[in-house]
Amino acid sequence: MENKNNDPAPPRAAGKPPVTLEMVAKLAGVSPSTVSRILNGTAVVSDAKREAVVEATKTLGFVPNPLARGLAGGRTFSIGVVTQAIDSPFYGAALRGIEDELDPMGYSPLFMSAHWDPVAEARCLEALHARRVDGIVVLMPRLSDAALQACAQALPVVVTGRELRAAQLFSLKFDNFTGALRATEHLLSLGHRQIAFITGDEEHPDAAERHRGYRAALQAAGVAFDPQLVVPGKYHEVSGLEAVNHLVAKKRKFTAIFAANDQMAAGAALGLFQHGLRVPEDVSLVGFDNLPNSVYATPPLSTIHQPAYELGRLAGASILQMIAGTQPTAVLPLPELLVRGSSARVRL
Repeated sequence: MENKNNDPAPPRAAGKPPVTLEMVAKLAGVSPSTVSRILNGTAVVSDAKREAVVEATKTLGFVPNPLARGLAGGRTFSIGVVTQAIDSPFYGAALRGIEDELDPMGYSPLFMSAHWDPVAEARCLEALHARRVDGIVVLMPRLSDAALQACAQALPVVVTGRELRAAQLFSLKFDNFTGALRATEHLLSLGHRQIAFITGDEEHPDAAERHRGYRAALQAAGVAFDPQLVVPGKYHEVSGLEAVNHLVAKKRKFTAIFAANDQMAAGAALGLFQHGLRVPEDVSLVGFDNLPNSVYATPPLSTIHQPAYELGRLAGASILQMIAGTQPTAVLPLPELLVRGSSARVRL
């Protein structure tokens, strides 16, 4: 049976009529044209109406036909997403958030990974633009501000991890400085004064801000900064393990470690174990991100909560708003310190 709306329904039992645009409109209490504009991303309507339409599509199992919609509106109903490491647990949560935000509106994400390489990042942007995506989300870019602003001249762009302004560009930035400040203050409040810090890649803005927060907390507490306690990391578990091996080999005295992300904290925990050091009895340990597995570590990891999934949801919602001609207003929540079993008062 031909569907005059070019909107085929999902698989259904034999004899069951297809779900149409009119059925969605009736359930949502709006006109069919409003449903069409909302699904096309061109409607300027209240959040209540938009949510009613989304709920109606879910309830009825309505699946828009992106090909027909694209032919009608000159869009592909696809969003390019450039991540740094598609296999990372942090980025995986963010990608899920983007996908969950786009899917109800009939948009499909096209994921590409740049592996912290600005040259690869530029190639990703070129490839996505060539595929005529309707917008692009870039998670924690390494590209320059100018390159991102140039990209936004062609189509809407949402960037996370830095503050950036331009026409057709919206940025979402987490307060990494305050997060690192609170993590270090927590260890200081427990009496620790020799606090090692495992950094991220210092060329990346979020890593630099976390380093700055660590140093600011020491300075405010009157604790001298010791560069010998700062060890570079690469945001993965192996670099955390290697950092602990370096500190022990160099005979650096430390009673606590602040790792710039949970993955490095996990590697650091293994390194401490291999050297016969107990967490938190001998060394307290604090991470950053609050990855899902961190609460299941032994002991559970104290960390700074960075809402990766919510970051993805907000980025996805923001790019859809821009496509619809609305200026996004999303703001990420402030960092939250989660105190668990891996940090304890220093033993004198």
